Amino acid sequence: MSFIQRASSAAPAGYVTPEFPSLYWPLPLHGTQRFYLYNPNDIWRYTMLWSVMFFGAIHFTAAAWACVVQWRNWKFIWITPVVYLVVGGLEGFIAGSVVGGLLGGVYQAGYFRMSTWIPFVWALVNALVLILSSFAIHGGL
Repeated sequence: MSFIQRASSAAPAGYVTPEFPSLYWPLPLHGTQRFYLYNPNDIWRYTMLWSVMFFGAIHFTAAAWACVVQWRNWKFIWITPVVYLVVGGLEGFIAGSVVGGLLGGVYQAGYFRMSTWIPFVWALVNALVLILSSFAIHGGL
């Protein structure tokens, strides 16, 4: 391997991207099974997929509650889960793409390796921001 190939990527020789989701138990700290991401496209993909799953679950829960509450209006209530899942998927894709792109750029610029837990945690943060922003805050932001 030449110096130019090594300087352009922090990935070790023979690196293969782990399959999604590839989460591992992080304890003990010096365990044998660890998965890392080096490519910004993989970082973006992992973050986006986790975000879509979290947002979809949150929107599906809200749609299920809406169906339970409005069951008397059975002619139109069936469309609620479909619309909520489409909106949740789009929101998750956009939020995951923004955060994943930023993470990928920062980690690539610093030649860092990223644990497969980092996209999971950032997608969870995205989902918690979604939940928090759904409440009306008086006199706040």
